[in-house]
Amino acid sequence: MYFKRIKHLRLDHDLTQSKIAEVIGTSQQTYSDYESGKYDIPNELLLKLAEYYKVSLDYIFERTNDKRLHW
Repeated sequence: MYFKRIKHLRLDHDLTQSKIAEVIGTSQQTYSDYESGKYDIPNELLLKLAEYYKVSLDYIFERTNDKRLHW
């Protein structure tokens, strides 16, 4: 699933869970639960993550390894 991908994106950008939780408007614990796969991430938060990292949802969902956005 996408749980590994969002963790790798965060680590690749040298960010903490607290920082990303702040970006998407949730608590660090809730974000940790999302990242570990304990809970599914709501679609609107997945969109925020994609926008923040400037990647496509296809990349987050591991449908492609191409990080570039294709408009």
